[in-house]
Amino acid sequence: MNLPHHAWIGLGSNLDGPREHVARALEELDGLPLTRRVAASRLYASRPVGPADQPDYVNAVAELTTRLSPLALLDQLQALEQRHGRVRGRRWGPRTLDLDLLLYDDRRLALPRLTLPHPEMVRRAFVLVPLAELAPRLTLDGRSLAGLAAEVDRDGLAPVLPADG
Repeated sequence: MNLPHHAWIGLGSNLDGPREHVARALEELDGLPLTRRVAASRLYASRPVGPADQPDYVNAVAELTTRLSPLALLDQLQALEQRHGRVRGRRWGPRTLDLDLLLYDDRRLALPRLTLPHPEMVRRAFVLVPLAELAPRLTLDGRSLAGLAAEVDRDGLAPVLPADG
């Protein structure tokens, strides 16, 4: 059997109880075929990247080990989005759940359905900060995630306080 691959998934939601959607999706990632969740970041609140006429987001990053190929993993992530009622409307519009495959080992892909590493991640604090929380020494184009996260504009990003505290 092939060795497991490491994948990092960005999670986001800003509709219908976003904290609950992200928390539930983090648990459900562990149930994907041939996949195990290794770690998850804290939850973060962030302003929307796209149209400003939508609620703020709750975001997190999860680290997985998987025996699925990148496209098979993407299919599983999109199926999970659908189970959460994801409707693909306007670009960067509101959503119940958004799951982005950020990194898959050190693989580089440029396919119609999938680009790896995720092309926008280095400009997004809501991705870099939780990703660096999980894998600060991981590098992207020769730079550590911790270094990239330290330089990104964090305006509008804040840790989500626990629901019970």
